[in-house]
Amino acid sequence: MISTIPKWLGDLFEGSLRPNVKVLTTSYISAHIKVIRFQGDLSKLKFEIGYANVIRVSATEYRNYTVANHDIIAGILDIVFHIHGNGVGCQYIDALKKGDEIYISSPRGHKVYDPRVEKHVIFGDETSLGLACSFLAVLKKHQYQFYFELDKENINVPQLLGLENATVFPKNGLFINEKWINDLPIFKAGEWKDANFILTGNVNAVRTFRKVVKTATKGKVFSQGYWLEGKKGL
Repeated sequence: MISTIPKWLGDLFEGSLRPNVKVLTTSYISAHIKVIRFQGDLSKLKFEIGYANVIRVSATEYRNYTVANHDIIAGILDIVFHIHGNGVGCQYIDALKKGDEIYISSPRGHKVYDPRVEKHVIFGDETSLGLACSFLAVLKKHQYQFYFELDKENINVPQLLGLENATVFPKNGLFINEKWINDLPIFKAGEWKDANFILTGNVNAVRTFRKVVKTATKGKVFSQGYWLEGKKGL
């Protein structure tokens, strides 16, 4: 996904587009997890679980965010942001306040939810919380399990977001250890061998988890690394 384009091209593109949403509310549910509710005309936007929306965070840079929840009739959408470090995207999102108007692109991406599959395992970190929330409306009719690797300050965030069946692990490199992942209960219990696995977050963790899934199960894998240490705007 594009993260940087020349300023003149961005201005040309957005020059014909007015802000389409306004910040309705903001809240921090932990020191670095900010939830923003936007309001606007969503009638022309097509939402799919796992799709990303682009927000322009500077003159030349763009970031992709997954809508956690939306209501087209009410014209509201929620995004869960991970505010970490001093990157341009974090600074921009951190500064957004009630009444600010911005342009959010139409959602686009790859479908990660198959309603025909009975079981779903969703893995990620703080950057994956919005995606996890977007699944809530459909998971009630399935068997599902959330696995998160989170910083200590965020261990209660899944519960605060209403994410049931969530197991939280410390973010200390466990998910780049193939042997450790292979010993997880989902790989020991035969009932999950035909599950769909949705893996997002840290690139290295996603790659390792995917490798284990491919070896230990017959399930289908949807994977996308959202960030990699030292790489900007992934």
